[in-house]
Amino acid sequence: MDFSSFLTSLATSFIIFVVLMLLFTWLSKKPSNNVIYYPNRILKGLDPIEGPRTRSPFTWIKECLSSTEEDIIAMSGVDTAVYFVFLSTVLGILVLSGLVLLPVLLPVAATEDTKKPTETSGNGTFNNLDKLSMGNIKRGSPRLWAFLLGTYWVSFVAFYMLWKAYKHVSDLRAAALSSPEVKPEQFAILVRDIPPVPQGQTRKEQVDSYFRQLHPETFYRSMVITNNKEVNKIWEELEGYKKKLVRAEAIFAASKTISKPEGTRPMNKIGFLGLVGEKVDTIEYCNKKITELVPKLESEQKITITEKQEAAALVFFNSRSAAVSAGQTLHALMLDTWTVMEAPEPRQLIWSNLPIKFYGRQLRQYIVYVIVALTIFFYMIPIGFISAFTTLANLRKLLPFMKVIVDRPALKTVLEAYLPQLALILFLAMLPKFLMFLSKKEGIASVSHVVRATSGKYFYFSVLNVFLGVTLGGTLFGTFKTIEKEPNKVIDLLGEGLPDNATFFLTFVALKFFVGYGLELSRLIPLIIYHLKRKYLCKTETDVKEAWAVGDLTYATRVPSDMLVITITLCYSVIAPLILPFSVVYFGVGWLVLRNQALKVYVPTYESYGRMWPHIHTRILASLVIYQIAMIGYFGIKKFPYSAFLIPLPVLSVFFAFVCTKKFYGSFRFTPLEVVSQELKTTPDMESIFRSYIPPSLNLEKFVDAENFEDALSQQASRTGSFSQQVTRMGSFA
Repeated sequence: MDFSSFLTSLATSFIIFVVLMLLFTWLSKKPSNNVIYYPNRILKGLDPIEGPRTRSPFTWIKECLSSTEEDIIAMSGVDTAVYFVFLSTVLGILVLSGLVLLPVLLPVAATEDTKKPTETSGNGTFNNLDKLSMGNIKRGSPRLWAFLLGTYWVSFVAFYMLWKAYKHVSDLRAAALSSPEVKPEQFAILVRDIPPVPQGQTRKEQVDSYFRQLHPETFYRSMVITNNKEVNKIWEELEGYKKKLVRAEAIFAASKTISKPEGTRPMNKIGFLGLVGEKVDTIEYCNKKITELVPKLESEQKITITEKQEAAALVFFNSRSAAVSAGQTLHALMLDTWTVMEAPEPRQLIWSNLPIKFYGRQLRQYIVYVIVALTIFFYMIPIGFISAFTTLANLRKLLPFMKVIVDRPALKTVLEAYLPQLALILFLAMLPKFLMFLSKKEGIASVSHVVRATSGKYFYFSVLNVFLGVTLGGTLFGTFKTIEKEPNKVIDLLGEGLPDNATFFLTFVALKFFVGYGLELSRLIPLIIYHLKRKYLCKTETDVKEAWAVGDLTYATRVPSDMLVITITLCYSVIAPLILPFSVVYFGVGWLVLRNQALKVYVPTYESYGRMWPHIHTRILASLVIYQIAMIGYFGIKKFPYSAFLIPLPVLSVFFAFVCTKKFYGSFRFTPLEVVSQELKTTPDMESIFRSYIPPSLNLEKFVDAENFEDALSQQASRTGSFSQQVTRMGSFA
């Protein structure tokens, strides 16, 4: 990539961002777009826009800068606040590193007297920036001392910022968990790997007697997990017909006009996708199906509750401290029986995974790890190929007929500026759902844990495939003939190719923060989809709400994407310090844009009270170790006699990780008793806590023959006497 291509990439990316920001300012003022730009505020009953609607393009920036951490927690929860601690920590590392590296290392590199060719090579570089990188320093030069000390500086800055962040997040988590508000998950534990039912007992009686004996004063009630596959299927079908009925009635009402007061009754075909089969009156057909499905659902509910009980349960306690203590206690002699954990939120439970046995979970985990390892390996081949193939020099060699296109100056500049980066970003977009699917198959119990597992897989995939794949693939492809003639030079060529790839990653980062965050802020795609749905598909208020419904910040992909940028930046921070300003802008713009989205747009789908932070902390340290090892190798290639002085750095990083884990991680893995021993604002309503864990498919208001549920009860009249008879007879749900 020549200098003009680099400037073209940077300038056009910036212009796109400015245009998208102006579009956001204009579109967000229109009341009809409020549900796209302010859904979080609307759902919380707040005015979409604070103050007058006359807003400058920079008003949103001022609002983000003036917002506090308490505002983020109030609007989007602790998990989102922890994500911003992550962004602030990374910004701190990069800014403090840059304050020293840029004024020191750039002059040291630029004033080195070397005679280097001006031809471009590798994934593309240009001579102007080569002179500002470590690649411009002669082998064995005393100037390398400055780069060695710079490597230490970045490492110690990272240690300092990560320590501060871990302590801050620990305080945030403790404050949230000690809140006087009643949270159902703080009164329950999840029990898995329950042994076979003894002769003469039901599963419910087995669980009750076991925990009543071990926790006689605090045990409240249990809820046995059941196999809900069939009942869920019927319930979803019933809900679907209810929705169709409301929609059909709305269409029928809208058809009643002055010219046609009797209206037109909606009709539909009942075959495949409504395209084939008998044509029926939609309202009559839906009413008929609902009438058929209600008794069928009630019958299946009884069968599910009484006959489809699994070897897992939720156990409830009458105080937070009792539940937390029980969730951290080893209950059985054997590791694979009566395993317990603190219960996740009701909305987080992955019900189908709860009955999976201990060794089944272990086996699934190993199988998934093997699949992920194979995926990483086989994905590295096409990513390395893409990184090499999408450079114009290689396109001309491999596809001679492309010369007519790539030799045109204007097209060449644009293609060099965007082609490799866009190809890589699009190729990576196919991966997250597959990794999420694999994580669920491990048998994990909660959504937040699945997100953490997916994020970890995506991080290692990104580092091994994108960072190493692009670096190695581009260098090996560009120097293949040299390696073929002199295979012993492969290490030297890889070392020399490392700075050459800095330009690719500079433009990759610039494209992500300008174009990526511009699209994030403007929300053009959700806006277009919403208005198309509203015009052509939405017939009821429920349809409209579903058309603009939003999720959370999608940590499973957002965090590892940020981690990839951190890894790239750290590894090139000393080799090519000019990457630091680009990464600072990336995380700075990200902090502003995502803060706006957290305050106004995204709605959390779960709350784990910062449980993601240890995962983030470990991955940042992993990136730091990769950086330190890369620097040891590169100093070795530079024939610097004192490169061994860098060997202690990875050891220090591992030791730092060990100390942080010992000091802080325990309070993330388990809830400290001193945190939940605080007084509650109100006496907990145990009936509401219990019912919050009942799945929708088993939670109908009307039950027939409630006596059939008798064996699903917790036989504790003293504790349940104040409850209604209907609720008291509903004990075993899942």
